[in-house]
Amino acid sequence: MDLEFSGEIIYWRGPSPFHFVVVPEEPSAAIEAVASLVTYGWGVIPVQARVGRTEFRTSLFPRAERYLVPIKVAVRRAEELMLGDTVTIRLHLDA
Repeated sequence: MDLEFSGEIIYWRGPSPFHFVVVPEEPSAAIEAVASLVTYGWGVIPVQARVGRTEFRTSLFPRAERYLVPIKVAVRRAEELMLGDTVTIRLHLDA
């Protein structure tokens, strides 16, 4: 399954601080429909992601009926991204 959407980079101060983009409602529903086929535990879903020219592996985190895409430091540096920037993300799930 391939998805593309845009969202704002947000900061979430959990056990470890991370920058994320919230997956919009419609793509989150599509992910939820196949979640049981692709999760490797506690709802986390492995994906291949692309932001700009940078491809990376990460895992989506479930959060309040949506999913969060972690935006790694290496990705933010490579694409010169800052907190609050809007980015387009392409995701590939092996579903």
